[in-house]
Amino acid sequence: MFSVTYAQLNGWLTAFLWPFVRILALIATAPVLSHMAIPMRVKIAVAAFISLIVAPTLPAMPQATVFSAAGVWIIVNQFLIGAAIGMVMQIAFAAVDAAGEFIGQQMGLGFAMLYDPRAGGNAVVVSRYLNTLAMLAFLVFDGHLQLISALIATFHSVPIEANVVAAASHAQGWRVLVGYGGSVFSTGLLLALPIVAALLIANLALGILNRAAPQIGIFQVGFPVTMLVGLLLLQLMVPNLMPFFQRIFDVGIGEVGRVVGGL
Repeated sequence: MFSVTYAQLNGWLTAFLWPFVRILALIATAPVLSHMAIPMRVKIAVAAFISLIVAPTLPAMPQATVFSAAGVWIIVNQFLIGAAIGMVMQIAFAAVDAAGEFIGQQMGLGFAMLYDPRAGGNAVVVSRYLNTLAMLAFLVFDGHLQLISALIATFHSVPIEANVVAAASHAQGWRVLVGYGGSVFSTGLLLALPIVAALLIANLALGILNRAAPQIGIFQVGFPVTMLVGLLLLQLMVPNLMPFFQRIFDVGIGEVGRVVGGL
């Protein structure tokens, strides 16, 4: 008669559950993978499938039951590790959103809002446009596969029993994550700088024209002109966006390695 002991059942459960939590945390926070258009059942199924593949290749699990205090603390640590990796790439996409905000404000489209299901709120229409291009580029450059590969590699560099919260030696990883978050403004401004500078010159030209010929009615002419110039420059910039997006994603993958190394 086939029988299973509690120790065997606990070993099988921990070998699957703890990697599953780390992988699911990444899928719940990473760009594209966490999109609201993807059903929750699909996300859980993908995390479970990856866990079934990864679990047999992992070293021995800690000797702790799942529902004990030590087991729950391990689950918390696995969630934080996966979420930290996903947030690194979210910061890269936040820089693209910031560029859209800068361009939209300069074009006079700051009031033109669309619902963003990824962020769960309204976003400037230019920001939505650039974010859609960034997501397509992320898939084309296999960014989602690189992210999953980097997560799987963390099971050897940051083992299951690692305590990334209480141990002071792991604080460097969190500092790297916070420091990388500061690049959102600089990267977004660098992406938006050509259009922002061109629109600034256009506004200066309109101001000079208003001083030279006040009867033109610059307030009626200025808004359509800045919008048309902005849309034209945005269209001209699209072919050059892909190399910039690839650089942003490469930097993000590099930051994932630094965060994991610090953890």
